[in-house]
Amino acid sequence: MQQPDAEIDKLHLLIKRLLRQQFGRRSKQLSTDQLQLALEDLEQTVAAAQAAQDATENIQRQRRAALPNRNHGALPAHLPRYEVLIEIGHGACPCCGGAMHTIGELRTEQLDIVPAQLRVRVTRRPRYACRTCEGAVLAAPAPERPVDGGMATEALLAHVLVSKYGDSLPLYRQSQMLARQGVTLDRSTLSNWVGRACWWLTPLYEIMVSTALSAPKLFADDTTLPVLDPGRGRTKTGRIWCYAVDDRPWPGPTHPVAAYGYTEDRRNIRPANHLAGFRGVLQVDGYDGFKRPALDRADSSVTLAFCWAHMRRAFYDFHVSTQSPPAAWVLAKVGELYAIRPRSAVGPPSIDDRSVRSEVPHRRSSASP
Repeated sequence: MQQPDAEIDKLHLLIKRLLRQQFGRRSKQLSTDQLQLALEDLEQTVAAAQAAQDATENIQRQRRAALPNRNHGALPAHLPRYEVLIEIGHGACPCCGGAMHTIGELRTEQLDIVPAQLRVRVTRRPRYACRTCEGAVLAAPAPERPVDGGMATEALLAHVLVSKYGDSLPLYRQSQMLARQGVTLDRSTLSNWVGRACWWLTPLYEIMVSTALSAPKLFADDTTLPVLDPGRGRTKTGRIWCYAVDDRPWPGPTHPVAAYGYTEDRRNIRPANHLAGFRGVLQVDGYDGFKRPALDRADSSVTLAFCWAHMRRAFYDFHVSTQSPPAAWVLAKVGELYAIRPRSAVGPPSIDDRSVRSEVPHRRSSASP
């Protein structure tokens, strides 16, 4: 009984060590993908060891051992249920042989899954002819297809797109998964589907972009994106640009929307091109590319509003290293700004004022920046 416990404790220590390597202050850290794989293997091993320990206890005690207090989560009520009835082998009392009657039941729930199933949609269009003249033959017009002459339905196209862009599942892997179910589709065929689906979705994308750029104030930022670089055997770094509007906390007149754009680099001209039609307040960090729409226009149609979080971060880092009273004073003032709540706010602020104040010394200083 001691060996399974020791093994479980050892595995828990290994998990904690991996977490420290990822989130602790160390110069050498595992990549996110390597950490996730390592954690998955360790957690699976812990579960297997615990299952073996439970089985040993069941055999020794000849009864079901008490389950540990674990939070497995509640199964959502909206999921469909199906029942499996397990009856006793006979209806006679084992003591006296009398007839048994139902007094209740024991119910347990487990999460089950039905694997994705391919099916064929058959569209039938009856043809009609006139018995009198026998010269007219009618049939309902064929419905349009998302891919002209293609076999994919709208649902299959949506599944391929979500798997590729939402779940990062490349098309060649999706082709392999389809082949396991007996459907042979070349990767180039899937690529053709994706391209045509993108053409159908372009008007929706343009509406989202125009909705964001028509707002009186806009948030803009960018982040890196690893992009495959065929022929080099590695990835290159692309950029994803986000332009977002969300006035719900106060509540504003515009619709919440986030539009994204991709570029191969981070040249200053990229955001300037994206924001060519924008007029209003632009909330950004200190990147020079975001300043061009405001500095290059003579009509002053763009007003820059820089990010408080970026400004505050420099003062916080300086205060942590120097304990500067002026820096503490600035942090306190920023905390007071974060503490302002519109009375019509419908949700919490983006930055918790308590965390802001916890980083500022409690002593008051008369110094000012």
